[in-house]
Amino acid sequence: MIVGHDDAIAAFVDAARSGRMHHAWLLAGPQGVGKATVAFAAARWLLASAAGPKPSGDRLDVAETHPVAALLEAGSHPDFKLLQRLPRANSEDLARSITVDQVRSLQPLFATTPSLSSRRVVLIDAIDDMERGGANALLKNLEEPPAGTIFLLVSHAPGRLLPTIRSRCRMVRFGPLDDAQVGIVLRRALPEAEPGEIDSLVRVAAGVPGNALRFAGLDIAGLDQAIDTLAARGDASNALRTALGRTLATKSAQPRYEAFLERAPSRIALAARAGRADMGATIALWRQARDIADRAVRQSLDPQLTVVEIAGLVAKLAQAEPPAKG
Repeated sequence: MIVGHDDAIAAFVDAARSGRMHHAWLLAGPQGVGKATVAFAAARWLLASAAGPKPSGDRLDVAETHPVAALLEAGSHPDFKLLQRLPRANSEDLARSITVDQVRSLQPLFATTPSLSSRRVVLIDAIDDMERGGANALLKNLEEPPAGTIFLLVSHAPGRLLPTIRSRCRMVRFGPLDDAQVGIVLRRALPEAEPGEIDSLVRVAAGVPGNALRFAGLDIAGLDQAIDTLAARGDASNALRTALGRTLATKSAQPRYEAFLERAPSRIALAARAGRADMGATIALWRQARDIADRAVRQSLDPQLTVVEIAGLVAKLAQAEPPAKG
């Protein structure tokens, strides 16, 4: 069962039941908030509703025993097509983009009628990953949609898409979940996690479960505590930042090091938003920390020196008092 996103779910259900189902939907919102989960559920529900027996309820729920659910689980439903970045040859990495050839591979499907009902679904996760030629090829299908075809386009940054693609889609926006909903998602995804870890991950998530899942098992609570200690007390002796740098510089600590590169600038940004320190000085610290973090992995900067440098910027928050009034 999908957690949250009631408005998005209602949009699909109401459109289908009213007979006003748009042929193209743009599911827009932060990466990791659950757009793809809803898109897959909508595809399953739409195909099941068309082929029968019709699912009951108003939450896009389809029983696992439904024939359509079984076909989709096996990856063999003839009326469903998923486009996403493919693995590179001889590598675990994914290709940079969804290619124009992948989009063109849809044409034989469109040349025939749907097999199991009057409906087929094409899900693209994410449309942001599609190269320009692929986007142009897809646009032709959106302008002249094949009979019975519904397109579900997942987008983390809809403003970057071709305006002509956006204009042909009905947009459904996804906002952050509340903490209780995030907790439910995390407990389902991490059934062996301790309650304390779930609580710390909920705080990290900021309403977006995908944010937290990236940090599972990394003791983010401990890392955040070290960062907060630097921000609150400073580090006149350099002892705290030096110890943190040694801890995060080992090869086995690479995931926590990358988490630090994200969490430390965020902590400075939080101080700026809270207004408890000089705004101009704090924003300058944040920019410095962000720039160093952006270059760290890309340019293979020395992890220990990088941690010490960014931690030093965090420590300056302790001295960044608000300017005197009057």
